[in-house]
Amino acid sequence: MTTKSVTSDNGTSPSIAALPVTVLSILGTTLDRASPKKRWERWRPTVALCSQEDLVVHRLELLHSPQQSVLAEQIAEDVRAVSPETTVQLVPLHFEDPWDFEEVYGGLHDFAEAYTFKPERERYLIHMTTGSHVVQICWFLLAESRRVPAQLVQTAPPRRRDGDSAGTHSIIDLDLSRYDRIAQRFVRQTHDNLSFLKSGIQTRNAAFNRLITQIERVAINSSAPMLFTGPTGAGKSQLAGRIYELKHSKRQVEGPFVEVNCATLRGDSAMSALFGHKKGAFTGAMTDRPGLLRAADKGILFLDEIAELGLDEQAMLLRAIEEKRFLPVGSDKEVVSDFSLFAGTNRDLRERVAQGAFREDLWARINLWTFELPGLAARPEDIEPNLEYELDRFAEQTGRRISFNKEARQAFLRFAKSPQATWSGNFRDFNACITRMGTLAPGGRIDRNTVKEELARLTHQWRIPGQSFGAPPQNSTLQPGLLSTLDRFDRVQLEDVARVCQASPSLSEAGRRLYAESRKLKKNPNDADRLRKYLARFELSFSDFDQETP
Repeated sequence: MTTKSVTSDNGTSPSIAALPVTVLSILGTTLDRASPKKRWERWRPTVALCSQEDLVVHRLELLHSPQQSVLAEQIAEDVRAVSPETTVQLVPLHFEDPWDFEEVYGGLHDFAEAYTFKPERERYLIHMTTGSHVVQICWFLLAESRRVPAQLVQTAPPRRRDGDSAGTHSIIDLDLSRYDRIAQRFVRQTHDNLSFLKSGIQTRNAAFNRLITQIERVAINSSAPMLFTGPTGAGKSQLAGRIYELKHSKRQVEGPFVEVNCATLRGDSAMSALFGHKKGAFTGAMTDRPGLLRAADKGILFLDEIAELGLDEQAMLLRAIEEKRFLPVGSDKEVVSDFSLFAGTNRDLRERVAQGAFREDLWARINLWTFELPGLAARPEDIEPNLEYELDRFAEQTGRRISFNKEARQAFLRFAKSPQATWSGNFRDFNACITRMGTLAPGGRIDRNTVKEELARLTHQWRIPGQSFGAPPQNSTLQPGLLSTLDRFDRVQLEDVARVCQASPSLSEAGRRLYAESRKLKKNPNDADRLRKYLARFELSFSDFDQETP
């Protein structure tokens, strides 16, 4: 037997907490047991914990089943022998089944609720070495949730057989801020998840980043339906697929990702496609068909454009979501499919419900987690990161690496972020735009002319049907989208200014030509500054104009 020596806090011993230490421990019916003759030869974790040189246990709350009271008394006696400073409290706590999670958690929770904790006066440790794995998990949950305001302590036997050694102990504080390496690991994991959901794009729009952060939390912690709204081309389908891959990598789903555009499901074939059918159910049903819901068993079913589903299909879908069972067409026997549902729409489902075109009960069921994806035009900060992403995609798909020259890149980004760039097709437009410029780029280098041709193509594509534009000046970079917002007076004036800028070698020269008469009066001789301010009214600069070469 060894007796622990104790020194004061102002001595030279290893650090000792200022507050008295209370340990909560479950009696180890196997690890703490030893024959009377070998009590001091065998390492026993509860006794060893109270034998540590650099940890003074002032009180030990030893929880045990009534059937193990003799062993508990023996351990209490041995603890008092090695640590006279320790007061041992024996606490009877009975579990019918120490491997039953609900029973064990309930018992420890009740103990914690009845116990008077005084964290301002005492320091609490939970001994994690003894007890079943279920007990250890429950202790962890109670400490992590702060229902028990304690740190965790583990004991380990000596590395060498030494009858005088109490082994070692380590204390784990669940306050992750004190464990930078652990905290950083969680931070890195969350960052990796967010980056994965954003396809590795370093997005800068604060609102979009907050949205993705919330989606990541829901994806990791919930299997409830998720609804993605937003304009066509905003990335709903791609995001749904990414979420599936994230959940699959964490083994939260085992089955496949099944995607269908509900706008393609029409008439009688819609029921069959979704829920399957039996052979002979209708004319042309030559064989059984499992259907998409069964195909998505243990996985995720993504119903894009869910607002286009018929009311009958909506009713069957609601039951399938809630009960995980449904009847295939022509069958009198239900089938089971344990799928998770993602849905997407560019419609206002509240309006569809009000019109009677969408079931209110289905909308309520899928509206638990609704995320509205913004269009590209609402995220001008993310234009440049997405440009890099599309250039990488182009290289991956074609095997050709393309790039912009400096002026072309500046001109494209200036237009792409401007109010004139509506990006009505969102990322589909953006992808097509980069693909066209990359394909037409001379020598793999996108120049100013390539950009100018593409911007003209885009503004024509986004033109509202029936809308007429004033003709832009020949070879001008003024876009119809800009001109269409101006009064005729301003439009004619700006077109003339653009022609002069194109024909002038410098800003100063263009200013001299435009303000030739007022210069004579010397009212404002700084022609370049006057022109610069005029162009700024339309978010233009002199560099936006290609100067004509003689």
